[in-house]
Amino acid sequence: MNRRPLLFTAAAMIGLAAAGTAGAQAWPTKPIRLIVPFAAGGTTDIIARVIAPGLGKELGQQVLVENKAGGGGVIGAQDLAKQPPDGYALGVATVSTTAANPAINPKIPYNPLTDFTPIINVAATPNVLAVHPSFPAKDYPSFIALLKKNPGKFSYASSGTGGIGHLQTELFKNLSGTYITHIPYRGAGPALNDTVAGQVPIIFDNMPSALPFIKDGRLIPIVVAAPQRLAVLPNVPTFKEVGLEPVNRMAYYGIVGPKGLPKEIVDRVNAAVRKALEDPAVRKRIEDTGSLIVANTPAEFAAQIAAEFNVYKDVVAKQKLVLE
Repeated sequence: MNRRPLLFTAAAMIGLAAAGTAGAQAWPTKPIRLIVPFAAGGTTDIIARVIAPGLGKELGQQVLVENKAGGGGVIGAQDLAKQPPDGYALGVATVSTTAANPAINPKIPYNPLTDFTPIINVAATPNVLAVHPSFPAKDYPSFIALLKKNPGKFSYASSGTGGIGHLQTELFKNLSGTYITHIPYRGAGPALNDTVAGQVPIIFDNMPSALPFIKDGRLIPIVVAAPQRLAVLPNVPTFKEVGLEPVNRMAYYGIVGPKGLPKEIVDRVNAAVRKALEDPAVRKRIEDTGSLIVANTPAEFAAQIAAEFNVYKDVVAKQKLVLE
């Protein structure tokens, strides 16, 4: 007499499990936001727009790039941290948003190590210190000599207060014994525009967004933050070569979700990005910017974020850096 209810209960349980699995597999059922915490035109925006179409194709839904600039990346990162962990809001994580800015600003409204779910580091890129063609110095020796002779006379543009361009330049200033005034912008795009226009003479920017202007002769590269000299700029020294190795750090551009993002979604996005990066055209567009494809695991990216955050915390403490 009791067998039928028991069999029914087992069948119901199997049906519920199957429904749950089907629900997980059904994601995504609508477009996905990919939040870029900087203005259009910068390297973060470039990487996001290169990867978004292929990612959308692999997931079966459109991935919409949404620029949410301000605060050196803080506003966009904070917006992502507040989103529900349902997979419909992802974001591009950079050294600025997950390491440099949090390291220098104790009032950041999120914890870079606990408020996000690392998914994959898409690419890493060198940074370059460059000047407008009207700047009197065109190479590192004359550049450093000019700055030391004229403390406070010149200014530099960055993507925003607390961003990697700001923190790396402040580190450069401390180690080189120079002083230049910081002019923060709402992203690398506006900062680049004003530097190229000659409104600000110096910028410390990511290679992908600065390289086109360097190739056109509208910016002059002085020194690069890279493990070795770049093939595209063979005559430009690295910071290690000029005796400032601590400044020699590359940037990263990865995808994260809000904290608590289900492992199934994390794994699907990771696999989809990897698949998108198999497209030779996508790889070429990223590599043509001077970036290197990374495509690591969620655990590897989490470890990378933690390591970079700790490095910049140490830099801020040792160099006594403070927000302007």
